Amino acid sequence: MGRWQPDASRRLQQAALALYAERGYDATTVAEIAERAGLTKRTFFRYFADKREVLFNGSDELRRLLVDATAAAPASAPPIEAVAVGLRASASMFAERHDFARRRHAIILATPDLQERELVKLASIGISIAAALRDRGASEEAATLAAQTGMTVFHVAFARWVDQDDPDALPRLIDESLAELRTLTAA
Repeated sequence: MGRWQPDASRRLQQAALALYAERGYDATTVAEIAERAGLTKRTFFRYFADKREVLFNGSDELRRLLVDATAAAPASAPPIEAVAVGLRASASMFAERHDFARRRHAIILATPDLQERELVKLASIGISIAAALRDRGASEEAATLAAQTGMTVFHVAFARWVDQDDPDALPRLIDESLAELRTLTAA
């Protein structure tokens, strides 16, 4: 595959996933990823800051989607329901990425440093959602609780989703996780 061919970012992601699965995340270098993709290390760094970001590349898009949808929830929605609107909206970005998400998830589960990175990214997104909730009039405490709880709901639903063969199941799994949360808090 020539260097001039389009979609270098996708090629790098696919090469990284394959190498991480074959050799493990820690044993794979940026140079090996670039070589497998038919590109240079320099090209790799045009798209990704480091080899972790190949796996976390979509987090800014997810953040925007969650924050925008949460902010656009009906004004009457309490904070956790506004977050639920955001979570449901976020599912739209994943249906076509099911295979990638499944492979990515397995790599993250096998690497403690990546598990930590995943949790940091989710917490960071939660901070942005909390800001959107405060802008809607929620108190600091309610905004933080709803946003971080929402990210936990997302994390649980996502883990269940990658274990299923139904790429369209994420919205249902989000709703099921929200229902389980309501059952837990009502007790």
